[in-house]
Amino acid sequence: MKIKLNDDLLEQDYLDNTLTVQDVDRTRKRKVQEKRQKGTPYKDEELSFSYHASQHEKQWLIQSIQDLYAQNWIEDILLMVRGGKEATVYLCTAPEVSNTRLLAAKVYRPRRFRNLKNDHLYREGRDQLDATGKIILDDRAHHAMQKRTAYGLELLHSSWVGHEFRTMQILADAGVDMPRPFVSSDNVILMSYIGDQDTPAPTLNTIELAAFEARELFQRVIHNIELMLSHDRIHADLSAYNILYWNGGIFLIDFPQAINPDENHNAYRILARDIARICGYFSSQGVMCDPEALTRSLWKSKGRNLEPSIDPHFLDPENDDDVRHWKSKGA
Repeated sequence: MKIKLNDDLLEQDYLDNTLTVQDVDRTRKRKVQEKRQKGTPYKDEELSFSYHASQHEKQWLIQSIQDLYAQNWIEDILLMVRGGKEATVYLCTAPEVSNTRLLAAKVYRPRRFRNLKNDHLYREGRDQLDATGKIILDDRAHHAMQKRTAYGLELLHSSWVGHEFRTMQILADAGVDMPRPFVSSDNVILMSYIGDQDTPAPTLNTIELAAFEARELFQRVIHNIELMLSHDRIHADLSAYNILYWNGGIFLIDFPQAINPDENHNAYRILARDIARICGYFSSQGVMCDPEALTRSLWKSKGRNLEPSIDPHFLDPENDDDVRHWKSKGA
């Protein structure tokens, strides 16, 4: 057996049976730790994970997570939890000194992510953020994003990741049932893991609920939607496919498209779509609900008008439509 270590003497010692597999593993970890401390980039063979990825996937993974690995957030990747159009989630372990040993790493697929359909619908009114969720103030960066240069597309991708990370921070702090985010990089969000080492939490769409549990979980989902609205957020892609079920509880996931209802003209329609999808699943579980009435009730309960308010200074007294609108308001 030959183990590649980039160290001819160690490799020969192993072949001569003077080193054990454990010795080789300890040596590899020591070398990686030294590079962590020095900030030196790793080579593919130096990052050895329990998860056996293809060569292409391994290169993509190492490029994506090596900064978090260097910062001692990740010790090992155990398995792929689930794949998706825009990202893949992996189960990771943190170093033994960490309070949380199991972590989920959401690793984005940049090319697919840049081509997300109708992303303009969700970007309306957004600040452009970097991967850590901070506002980008550089004029040249904004110009590159507007022109969609190669550099600008990379920034837009990082901004999308940063937006999800910042949204998760806000909503987790607000008490929404969801994984807690810990740290992000240009291509990864590291968060708490839902499930155990052998069994990741399934998505709600795969679960058949008893009638009493369905009613309780429906109310819990609506509570979360209301809580998000209270903190100026709409999920914008909510369905039973984006809710995890574990130990009788629910956890909302996947927030890159989340919007601020005060900044997006399509907010009410997007909220109505989210609630219609939720009602569709729970109706199949025996829960009676009226998605249109529920949407109106939640929207108005937060002091929002079903029709956008218009400043009278922007109305044209010579325009018949504007005059009719003004009269309909009892002015």
